[in-house]
Amino acid sequence: MNIFGIGLPEMAVIMVVALLIFGPKKLPEIGRSLGKTIRSFQDASNEFQNEFKREAEKIEETVKTTAEIEPKQIESAQQDNSGSSATS
Repeated sequence: MNIFGIGLPEMAVIMVVALLIFGPKKLPEIGRSLGKTIRSFQDASNEFQNEFKREAEKIEETVKTTAEIEPKQIESAQQDNSGSSATS
C-alpha cells in the first residue's frame, strides 16, 4: 500500500505521532475535518475539469464551424472577384 509515496510503516509512524500530539479524543474530529477538506478539494478539482472540458468543446465546435464556413466564403469571394474582373 503506497499513498502519496508514503508506505505502510511511514503511515503508522505518522498515526502514532498524531495520536501523541492530539490525543485520542481529538483525533476523530481531526480525521473528519481532514476528510471533508480532501472531499472539497476533489469536488473543486472535478468542477474545474468539467468546466475546462466544456470550454474545450466550445472552442472545438467553433473551430469546426469556422473550418466549414471559411472555404465557402473564400470560394464565394473568388467568384465575386473573377466575375467583377471579367465585366470590367
